[in-house]
Amino acid sequence: MKYRLILLLITSFAVLSCNGQTSKNVKTIEPTAFAEKIAATPNAQILDVRTPEEYVSGHIDNATNVNWNGTDFDAKAAALDKTKPVFVYCKSGGRSKQAAAKLEELGFTTIYELQGGMLKWDAAGLSKPSDKIIGMCSQEYSELLKTDKKVLISFYAEWCAPCKKMAPYILQMQKELADKVTIVRLNADENKTLISEMKISELPTLLLYENREVKWKHSGFISEEDLKKQIQ
Repeated sequence: MKYRLILLLITSFAVLSCNGQTSKNVKTIEPTAFAEKIAATPNAQILDVRTPEEYVSGHIDNATNVNWNGTDFDAKAAALDKTKPVFVYCKSGGRSKQAAAKLEELGFTTIYELQGGMLKWDAAGLSKPSDKIIGMCSQEYSELLKTDKKVLISFYAEWCAPCKKMAPYILQMQKELADKVTIVRLNADENKTLISEMKISELPTLLLYENREVKWKHSGFISEEDLKKQIQ
């Protein structure tokens, strides 16, 4: 019995150790460090692995669009110099993480992944300032809060997995709790000015207002039960 227990502990430790290991070729770094690495790298190879539509709407200078969800990612990546660093990013980090793993598999030895993607890049103030308002402006946003009821703002995106999972019960709560709270869903991709001004760096992000003041904020997935506890 004692022998079996020791063996079990050794096996568990080995599994945890393996799961805790990170690739030596892929380094996930925060926006400022990512920008500094690019600046210090002559002719940096920068891959924007979002869709062409996302790329056109705004991207890091000198980045090449190689759509992770496209059919030619491997072929386009193979044309790059594997002996030099490659910088990869997406919207929030999901696709870039997969792309970085594929780049390593293809033989790249120095891969820098942007932590949190363009959301955190924008929130860090690293994007070029623009006078163009995309989507709702701050004044229109303020108008949403002019009510005696609580207001829940839900920032989401169509490509965001947790957002998709939460959408059905948030839409249902819009109807069921209409007399107590005003629930507004705002697409992050269609309201980029707000996302930038409010420094929203993760999706989904939920903001609960009462008397026009933020009473609660949450980023990431939250269950229907826990969300109801917050807004009721």
